[in-house]
Order: sequence, then C-alpha cells, then structure tokens
Amino acid sequence: MEFRLLGTVSVDTFTGPLPLGPAKRRSLLAALLLSANTPVSIARLTDSLWDDTPPLHARSVIQGHVSRLRALLVGADAEAYGVELITLGDAYVLRLPETLLDSQRFEELLTLAREQRSPADAVLMLKEALSLWQGPALSGAFTGRPLQAAAHSLEESRLATVEQLAVAYGALGEHNRAAAVLRAEAVAHPMRESLAAALMTALYRAGRQSEALDWFHRTRRLLADELGIDPGHELADAYALILRGDPGPDAGREGGRNAPGGQDAAARGPVRAGGGDGNGYGNGTVPAARPGADPRTGTDGGPAAEPAAEPAGLPGGTGGAPAPAPPRPLPVPSLAGEPHPTDLLPRAPRGFQGRNAELAALTRAAAGEAPVCLVTGPAGVGKTALALQWAHRNPAAFPDGRLFADLRGFSDTGEPALIEVLREFLLALGVAPRRVPESVAAAAALFRALTDRRRLLVVLDNARHSATIRPLLPGGTDCVTLVTSRHRLEGLIASDAARPVPLDVLEPTDGTALLAGVLGEDRVLAEPVAARRLAELCGGLPLALRVTAARLAGRPTWTLATLADELADERSRLTYLDVDDTGVSAALRLTVQQLPQDAVHQLARLGHHPGSHFDPHTAAALAGTDPVVATAALERLAAAHLVTETAPGRWVLHDLVRLYARGMDPEGGSEALIGVLDHYIATALAAADTAEPGGEPCFVLPEDYHRPVAVRDFVDRATAMHWLAAERDDLALAADAARSAGLHDRAWRIILLQWPQVVWRVRDNWSPLLELALDSARAHDDAYAESRVLNLLGWVLTEEGRTAEALALLERSPVLARQAGDRLGEATALINLAVVQAEQGELDTALEGCGRAVELAREEQDAHTEMLALQHLARMQLTANRPHEALASARTALDLGPEHEEAARRVLLLTTSGEARLALGEEDDGIRLLDGAAGEAERAGYDEGAVRALQALLRVTAEPEYRKRYEEAVRRLSDDG
Repeated sequence: MEFRLLGTVSVDTFTGPLPLGPAKRRSLLAALLLSANTPVSIARLTDSLWDDTPPLHARSVIQGHVSRLRALLVGADAEAYGVELITLGDAYVLRLPETLLDSQRFEELLTLAREQRSPADAVLMLKEALSLWQGPALSGAFTGRPLQAAAHSLEESRLATVEQLAVAYGALGEHNRAAAVLRAEAVAHPMRESLAAALMTALYRAGRQSEALDWFHRTRRLLADELGIDPGHELADAYALILRGDPGPDAGREGGRNAPGGQDAAARGPVRAGGGDGNGYGNGTVPAARPGADPRTGTDGGPAAEPAAEPAGLPGGTGGAPAPAPPRPLPVPSLAGEPHPTDLLPRAPRGFQGRNAELAALTRAAAGEAPVCLVTGPAGVGKTALALQWAHRNPAAFPDGRLFADLRGFSDTGEPALIEVLREFLLALGVAPRRVPESVAAAAALFRALTDRRRLLVVLDNARHSATIRPLLPGGTDCVTLVTSRHRLEGLIASDAARPVPLDVLEPTDGTALLAGVLGEDRVLAEPVAARRLAELCGGLPLALRVTAARLAGRPTWTLATLADELADERSRLTYLDVDDTGVSAALRLTVQQLPQDAVHQLARLGHHPGSHFDPHTAAALAGTDPVVATAALERLAAAHLVTETAPGRWVLHDLVRLYARGMDPEGGSEALIGVLDHYIATALAAADTAEPGGEPCFVLPEDYHRPVAVRDFVDRATAMHWLAAERDDLALAADAARSAGLHDRAWRIILLQWPQVVWRVRDNWSPLLELALDSARAHDDAYAESRVLNLLGWVLTEEGRTAEALALLERSPVLARQAGDRLGEATALINLAVVQAEQGELDTALEGCGRAVELAREEQDAHTEMLALQHLARMQLTANRPHEALASARTALDLGPEHEEAARRVLLLTTSGEARLALGEEDDGIRLLDGAAGEAERAGYDEGAVRALQALLRVTAEPEYRKRYEEAVRRLSDDG
C-alpha cells in the first residue's frame, strides 16, 4: 500500500488505486497525510476543504468523508500495513509507517543525497527522489488555504531538488545533463531567477555560451515586461561570469578529471569538431595548453590583455570597476557551421515516376511555419519513395541536416523504442554517447532544444500512431517533418496541424513509365498494349509494378503479354506479385496484423463481395453483423487505407486488396455470398415496395432465405429508384455470382426485383440481364420463376422493337403461370402477349387477352394488376377506333389508383385519355389532358412518357412551347441512352 501526495492524491494497493471519489474526500486524505500520525482538528480540516464560509453542516460532511475513507482502507486490508484512521475527540489521526508516504520518502532521499560525498551517488539519490513525482503536488484535491500552502512548499522543495541535481551533474562535469534538467523547469517557471541563472551557467560550462546569453536576454525581457524589474544578483552574476569567460568555482569540465575515465583537457591535446570540449557540441578546436601556461587564459604568463569593464547598466554591476582579463574566446556550438551537415537519408529511389501533383503538394505544405507533412496511403503505394524523392530534391533547403528513421509501424520486427530513435538522432547531431539522456522525455526535450533555430528535415517513415511521432518532432520553426503512414493519423492532424498529402495508385501512363524505368523503354515500347494491361492488372500499385518488372527483368526471353496472361487469373495473381521477401501479400499482411479482430473479420468477408462497392448494410450482410458494427470496422479499415470511401457511406476495395482478403477466409466464402445475396433481395424488395406501393410481389422468398439483421429503409419513391439505379451493376454482378455458385433461386430473384427500374428505363438494355435470369429460372426448373421472367423479358423485347422474339417468349408465359397456379402472373403474361399481338395487327385477339387479364386481376382483387390491364386495354381500344371505350377504361384505371400511384402509369393513362378526347372531337379537353400528362412526366423525370404526350400534342397544335419541350425530352432520352 502506498499513499501519494506528489501528484494526484491517491492510495495505491496491490489490486489498483482505491476509488477515493470526490475532490473533497481527497482533500481530507491530503490534510491527514500532511500531518501523518498527528491529530488534525475538525477546524483544520474545515479550512482545508472550504475556501470561503463553510456550510452549516460542514462537520457532518467531514464525518461522512472520514467514514467512507475508513471503509475503503479497511476493505483494502490497511491494518496489515499498519495503517489506521482513528478518532481522537474533536480530531482525526491517520496512523501509518512513514515509508508508505511518498512525500516522506522524498525527504529521506534528499537527506541521503546531502550526506553523499560522491557527486555520482548524489545524482542517483536525487534522480530517485524526483522520480517519485507524478505531477503537481496534491492534484485532484480541492485545495483550501492550508493545502495550497502545503502544495507550494512541496513544489519549492522539488525545484530546489532539481537545482541540486544540476549542481551534482556539474560536479561530475556533465554540464549538458545539468542544462537538460534545468531547461524544462526554466521553461515552466520562466521568472524563477535561480533556475535561469543555473541554466545559463550549465549551458556556458557545456560550451554553449551563445544559448546561455540568449537565455539571459530572454529572462531579462520577461522580467521587465511582466514585473517591471531588472534581473537580480544571481542572474547578473551568471551573466558577468559568461562575459568574462570565467569558469567559476567548482566548474568541473566535461571530459575532465571529474568525468568517468577522463583526464584533464590540458593533457589530451586538441579536441576537434564533433567532440568539442567533450560535450559533443563543439565545431571548432580547443588548443591544448602549453606547459607552464595559465590554465585560465591559455597564455604563457606574458602580459595579459587589457582588462574589460563590466557593461554599463548591468544590474548588480560594479559601476565600471575593472574585471579580470578575459581568456581566449571559446568556440560557439553550431550545427549549421559543420562542414558536412548530418544526413541520414537513404538513397533516392530509382525508377521514380510521376507524382508531380503530390510533390508540389509537399512543397506547398513544407512552406509553413514548423510544418508537419503527412503522406498517407495503402501498402505498396509508394509513400516512402515519394518522401525520399522529395527529400533529395533540394538539399540546400536544409543546411543543418536531414534525419531519417524507419519507425517500422507495419513490420514483423516491431517498432523501435523511441529512446533508440532519439538516441540515433542525438548522436547524429553531435551529442556524445554518454551524454544522451536515458528517458524519452529528456531525450525529446534535448532534441527539441538542439533543433531550435535550425533548418532541419526529419523524415519519419512507416509511422503507426500519432503518439509515436510527437516526441520526435523538432523544435525549430524552420524545421520540416515528413511523416509516412498507412494510417490517416488524424490525431497528428488535430494536435500538430499536420498537412495530409494522400497518395493514390498510379495512372496507367505513369505505371507503364515505371515499368520502362526498370525494363528499359525498348522492351515496353515493343509491347505497349501488354504494358498498359500489366499496369492495370497491378491496379496502379507501385509495389506490384516493381515486382512485375523484377520478374520480367530476370526473364529477358519472356514477353510482357505472357506475364499479363498469367496475372489475368485472379486465383494466382498475388502469387505472381511476390518475389523473394518482397511483394503485395507481404505488405498487406503487415498492415492487417495490426488490426483488431473485428476489422480483420470484416476485411476477410469483404473479399467475397461479388460487387464493386459496398455500404454498411452490405458489409454487415457479408460479415454476419449489424450496420453499426460494420461501420466501425470499415472506419478502422479506411484508417489503414485498406478500403476507400468514395462517397459518404460508399466504400471500395482495391483489386489486389480484394484478392488478398478473399484468401484470408476461404471457408467463409459461401456464407458471405449467401448473406450478401439475401441482403440484396431484402433491400430490392423494400425498394420495389416503396417505388410501387400498390405492386404485387413478384415472388415468394427462397426456402432457406436468411433475413439480414437490418434492412435499409427508403423514405420515398425517389430514394428507392435512386438506389436501384446506383446498384444496378452490383446487382448484376451479384446475380452472376449466384448463378456461378449454383444459387439459381437467388439469381433470378435479384434480377426480377429491379422491375420498377426496368419499367422506368425500359430501353436501357435490360434484355441481357433478363436472359441471365431466364437461364437461372430454367436451371432451377421453376415454372413460376420462368413465367415471371418471360413476362418482363417479353415486354422489354417488345419495347426494343424485337416483336418476333417477344412473341415466341410470351406465348409460353401464360401456360407456365397456369401450371404454377400463379393467376396474377397469368394476367400479366396475357397483358404483355396482347401488346405484341396488337403490334402485329391481331387486335381482336389482343383485346380479348387484355379483357381476360382484367377479369383475373379482379378475381384476385389486385387493383395494381387490374389498373395495368386496363391501361393497355384502353390503348388497344383507341387503336381499334373505339375512343368511348378507351376513355371509359382509362377512367376506371385512374379511379383504381390513388393520386400517388406510380407516375409512369398515370402519365400513360392521361395520355390515352387525352388522345381519346381528341378522337371524340373534344380538342380543348384533349389538349388539357395531354398537357397535364406531359407536365407530370417532366416533373417525375419520365422522359419517355413526356415524349409520347408531347408527340400527341404536336399532332393537333403547332405551339412553339410544345415543340421546345418535346425536343428537350428527346435530347434527355438520347443523352441517357
């Protein structure tokens, strides 16, 4: 059990921290711990818990907190540790061994450090003491005045300990470490002059006098601006010491006698660039002292230089009194002054092609102040190549060097420790190995300090998390950090304003150019078509293209067409895109292995998707989950650039990712396929029901149908029709996949359920898809299905002008419907057959068939089918020059359907009614009806209906407006076709 005041007030136990609850209970505990083993009165506790006038029931509140705290301690077996909270009259005592309290251990370590004769031992004690601090003292408590005073006292003790640690480091000659521990505190407490003075002295003794002077002027300006005062004697003395070049008392020297294994600089001879005075920062030389020379001035006892007066106006100065003669100036550390700037960049990529837009985007992004540029994209897309190509373009832009680290965020070997990356950077910047801090925080602070006011490029490759990047960001406003990742790293964008530069696959032209860069232009120019086909089969992925080029380069007798034929086989494509230990599969595997299991499962099931895109409902059906879970998994996959969101809620897979995903779960293919097919059936049913609310369902569901967990809801006809139009290609792919898998009962249903869109866009080449449905219906030996498909296919062929083919199909449809007992299907078949018969001049037979269809629909009490039969009957009656009967049939049909009845049918019935009125000589009524039909068609986007109504109008009137509207409708039809 441990009690903590140096940070958040807490009690740590073997099973974790105790749930102390509200801030006032923590305040109570803090007050008791600060006076451990001593009674604390109710009055003292009241002052600690309330700043202003306490409530009347303050005593009851305190008693309640004491009771709860006592119960927590008993529950944590505090008695076994010698801990007890007891009541003594009007006070409480928390009895405990003082070794259990972090503030007491802190004081004991400080006492031990003061007793040490060895600075090295003192450093160990002081570092251990400071390690007990986990944040500001008494955090998480409500600090009344007594607790505020205690927290301030503890903080003062901590700062004094930091200053003692710096002194100990200085005694060891480790002035850079002294500066490092002081800098963080000086930044946090900028007006604490003792810290600033100590930091200046440490920097100066480390050979960084320019930084030391800069810190003095910064502090002086701050004191003047904020407090209106001049620096005190500590700062002034430190400043004077630096100007005089005086090492000061007990200065020690890095690498001198006080350093481990060291000896006097005078005995070593010159120390050159990169070594400095043993501190790793110098860029000049310090000549060895000649025998008998003055160790302070470096002279041999000759006349000293003219003494320098202390600068006028220096606070605490001597008013111009002579100062000791200055020594030879020490070299000013400067990374920029090194003859050869640090450069850790790997070589520039060979055969780099294209990416001009992305290179320009990086240049623009790097122009900001302290920019962080983020290159993201899927595995193998060439992020590292782009980053290195850009980094090598203009080395003069980064005179202070270029650093590079592979963070191995997507690697079998695992990520390197951050301290190792920082160590490599610091060593490259000239820090001596033994001067590199041991903790990440200290090393990162030193890295930021070293890169301040520098122009440096830092390339961080293959990052996995934003948190990995932040400690590696340089401190200078003129530095540029270039990060590459397969993840979007949105946290880095939010916290550090990283500028994203997304990287997509190469266009075919750049892909073939990449092949030419490896194979040679002659070989690619000899087979330009095959080269482009290879680029397309590789999906524009640079990694795949390079592997392909490597295979061809090693086989000079192979043609590009031969390899293209091999890659065309999806079953073996990924195998051909691997060479040695490099390839698409390996790159994708390293990305996938970082994913949570639900995202891995989702990706594996997406590989079995027969379509080209998917939404959360589709993804859920494939994975056997619900859309909410699927959406979360898709977001994970998108963050890793394994799927791409092309529009809100619409996602796609790269072809090579799809092939890899399919191989992740080969056994789950059948389950995934059935799930997505039944999802399409359920969704298309909902769309058809919304688009045609009065329509009769064209089939029953399959016997082993699996209803999805959630089915998309369509709010209106427009939304439903839009979905059917947008999903047409994927529905066709799904039907084809169902037929290939022998799931014929799904194949014909998925196609037939698109009938609202077929009716709406009848001339939109539906016959090939309907012929596929017919094959599946026959393969399933289903008379019901065959009849239904023949009905729709026959009607489409009729509209396409293929009357003879339509008649051959439609003559079988009523017979099949009767065999299946499908009376409504028989009615629909009779209607479609009658339409063909009427076009072939068999008008009486057609009228008889349509009349029978009306009777069947009425017997089945299906208003929708009856309305359809009456619509065609009215058209045939008009053709037979029986306008009275045509008008009556149209009126009856319109009365059957509500006002929101499907627009296409209403338009056709109104058009027939208008033409019947014209035939009866009622021209005004006829024009009114036809104009209404045309307007309704135009508003609904039913261009074919608008053309029919406007054609009829133009036969009786030359109104220019009708001619204009007619031409616009024809043009829209032509554009859509």
